[in-house]
Parts: sequence; C-alpha cells; structure tokens
Amino acid sequence: MNKTIKILLADDEELFRKGIYFLLQREENIEIVFEASNGSDVIEYLQQKENLPDIILMDLKMPEINGVEATKTIHKDFPEIKIIALTSYNTKSFIANMINVGASSYLVKNASPKEMIDTINEVAEKGFFYNEVVMKVIQDDIISDRKANKSKFDEEFITSREREVLDLICQQLSTNEIAEKLFISSRTVEGHRTSLMLKTESKNIAGLVVYAVQNKVIKLDVL
Repeated sequence: MNKTIKILLADDEELFRKGIYFLLQREENIEIVFEASNGSDVIEYLQQKENLPDIILMDLKMPEINGVEATKTIHKDFPEIKIIALTSYNTKSFIANMINVGASSYLVKNASPKEMIDTINEVAEKGFFYNEVVMKVIQDDIISDRKANKSKFDEEFITSREREVLDLICQQLSTNEIAEKLFISSRTVEGHRTSLMLKTESKNIAGLVVYAVQNKVIKLDVL
C-alpha cells in the first residue's frame, strides 16, 4: 500500500484552489491537510508544526507574502517539505528563479490533471521532478545563485559509487530503482545520497541535481 502524501494547497484564486482540492481528494494516496490563500497563512500553519505536509502546491502570485518569498522561507526552515511551484508563466526566468529558491518541481497552471497528479507522485517518491524544459534551463547555466557559491568541482570529491548513484538520481530514478540497477540495498543508496548532499551542501535532492548538472559531474547524455 502506497504511503499517503500530505498536500498543502496555496493559491489565492479560490475557484482554482477548490478545483485542485476536489481533483486531488479523489486520489486514494493523497490527503489535503490545509488550504491557504497567501504565503503568510502557509508559514503560520507550518510554524505550528502539526500535521506538516509532504508537498506544498505553491502559487507564485499571492497577496501578503507571495509564493517565491514563501518558498525561500520554507526551503530554509523546513527543507524536508517539497514545493511544487504553480504558475501561469513558463518562461526561463520564472523557472530559474523558483529552482533557485528551492522548488522541487514546476507546474504550469494549464497542465492536465494527469500531469499534476503524476508530478505530485514523482516528487513524493524521488524528492523532485524536472521535465526536459527545466533540465535545459539548469543545463544552460541560467540558474546562478547556487553555482556562484560553490567552488570548482574536484574530480576526487566524490567516490566512483557516489557518482554512479548521482547519475541515476539525475535520471530521476527512485531509491528502489537505483538499488536494483546497482545491485545494492535501498539503505546503501540512501547512505550515498546523504553523503552526496553533505559534500555538496545541498538541502534536498533537487539542489543536488542542480549542483550535478551545473558542475558537469554527470554526463550530458543522461539528460
């Protein structure tokens, strides 16, 4: 039985938010724990630390505290919570900005219901979900904040096994899929992943992927 994914919905457009609510509540593995119409309500709810969500669907344009600023705060104070950015805009600058501040995925509001549910499940299982458009933005070095704070990559910085695990993470394989492919246990994969995050100072898997792509740790053909 799949683990229940706890979702927080944050969008100031009530009709849109309710539409997502009624769509997601039909999914057996999804539970809506809170709805918010602005970033302030999101942060206030999280600070209560009761029934924290696994994933926040975060609209970018909201009153009081917008989705970008809320994402920055949440990424810093609650790095274990994954954020899927919701926006009407699909420009490179918007994508780059949200990945910079810690979003685990990026979903355009005209996406299909299936795309949204698939994205939620991917993020819940793997920690992030970047489609080809997002990976191209990262590869093109448009995202710069994290890269500027990292020293030049040292070839001996990570072990050969860690590099193999990192390659497969960037291919968006799950922990179990990586374990099967490398003939190691899931716990061993998690150990390598933890080590990689510590070495690269990444707060989550999404940040680790950004680091790997921008420092050319992985081969471009895996993208």
